Amino acid sequence: MKTGLEIQKDVMEELKWEPFLNSAEIGVAVNGGIVTLSGIVNSYAKKISAEKATKRVEGVKAVAEEIEVKLTQTDWRNDVEIAEAILNSIKWYATVKGEGIKVKVENGWVTLDGEVEWIFEKNIVSTAIEKLLGVRGITNLIKITPKVAPIEIKRKINAAFHRNAIIDAKGINITIEGNKVILTGKVCSLAEKFAAASAASSARV
Repeated sequence: MKTGLEIQKDVMEELKWEPFLNSAEIGVAVNGGIVTLSGIVNSYAKKISAEKATKRVEGVKAVAEEIEVKLTQTDWRNDVEIAEAILNSIKWYATVKGEGIKVKVENGWVTLDGEVEWIFEKNIVSTAIEKLLGVRGITNLIKITPKVAPIEIKRKINAAFHRNAIIDAKGINITIEGNKVILTGKVCSLAEKFAAASAASSARV
């Protein structure tokens, strides 16, 4: 098992490996496998990139995100410009039914609401928005309203687990409750946990 210092060193190296990031802007502290990220970056995309890089490191159990986004004058956009950019970005994704999504922007903070059929649609929208200039944060309140029988969704997710080299499907239980997919069980790493969540969120029949 890795020590806190070993995890801290590996996280810092992973942050340096990301060409998009300036690792000197990000502080890393570790306590019991929980990594706290701090510092100031000039875009929400960098904040998310740092979080994703940290979650890839072996030994990381959880991430406490305390990075602050402070936009420079070059990166700043008014709320109307951001809202227009978001709506245009959503239109590029043919798999996302944009008419079911509502967008609110206040001081650079984006709130998403509405309904989509699949969780991957909800995730695609967040991923597209987090890269836009002027965005300081995202609250994703989009609801999932599946139109497929739960047993078929469960079968598709289970098949996705078996195709994934990282995931040990035998250690994960799948439960469907309404519009929620609940995964329980034990995995060997945070990376496997997020691989399972990603595979489940991509389920489409």
